[in-house]
This record gives sequence, structure tokens and C-alpha cells, in this order.
Amino acid sequence: MRTTRAPTPSPRAGEGAARTHSVRAAGEGPSGAVAFSDVGSRGPSPGHSLRSRPSSPARGEGNGSVNAEIRKRARALRARMTDAERKLWFALCDRRFAGFKFRRQVPIDRFIADFVCFEARLIIKVDGGQHAGSLQDRWRDRWFAANGFRVVRFWNNEVLSNLEGVLTVLSAELEQRR
Repeated sequence: MRTTRAPTPSPRAGEGAARTHSVRAAGEGPSGAVAFSDVGSRGPSPGHSLRSRPSSPARGEGNGSVNAEIRKRARALRARMTDAERKLWFALCDRRFAGFKFRRQVPIDRFIADFVCFEARLIIKVDGGQHAGSLQDRWRDRWFAANGFRVVRFWNNEVLSNLEGVLTVLSAELEQRR
């Protein structure tokens, strides 16, 4: 037999007992505690004190903040993949393809690779028609080659209409790079 219990609603602002939060601050009052009411500030978030650390460094300063914008853009690209990228990713993810580990939308230096297998030093680019004859793409490919990567490019329509052919080409590339 199953018993159900009616949920108790949380009190609205101003109802119920007055709530106070204590925060330990050195040298304030006989007990060193300060009380806050619900009317104004509630004090610091849990685990933080009123005497917190100084703010983080300004943009462009500090460790790794130079690539923060590229990492942010890579996350956005992962969230909105094209249909061709999604179809190819489904074939490559979870070591499904020949046991190789692939990652998607990976920042490498100042570039973002669509798919990369670091073990085989292979980068896969899935491009639309806007990349036909792009000088920037050739320059990026030269940079990847100078850093030990092999870039293989496929058109979106090629991935969507002939995934088996694309996977055959990738298999040959991976065997060559072993």
C-alpha cells in the first residue's frame, strides 16, 4: 500500500519565522558575529566570507585567459553542430570507429578543429560550400601540417549522402598513421 504525503509549500517572503544568517568576522561585536535579516543583504554565499579574495585579473591577464575566447567559441560550436557534423560525430564518438578516440570542436592553438584524433594526429574538417578555395583554410592546413597533424576535408553533402565512403577514407588514413 502506498501512502502519499501532501507537499508542504515553502513560506513566502515575510511569512514564517524571521531568518537570520551569522557570519564570522574578526573583531566585530563580543561574539564576532553579524546578523542579517531578509530585508536587505543576505550576506555572502555559502562557503564564502565577507573578506573575500581580490577579484580575478582583468581580461587578457592571468593564466590561460588568452585562449578563453577560443574555448568559448568551441563550446558554442559543439552546441550547434551542422547536420553533417552530427552524423559524422555519431559514427566517431565513444571509440566506435576502429577503436580510435575522437574529440569534436577542439581548440588547437588559435584554431578550432571539427574533429581530432590526437593518437593518430589526424584532423577531420567538414565544410560547406563557403570554404571552396579559401586561402585561410590553406593557411590553417599548413600550420597543422607544420605541427605534425594531417588534415582530411570532406564536404557536408559528401558526409550526408555517402557516410560509408567517408568512413572508408578515414579508415585508410588511420591505418596509414598507425
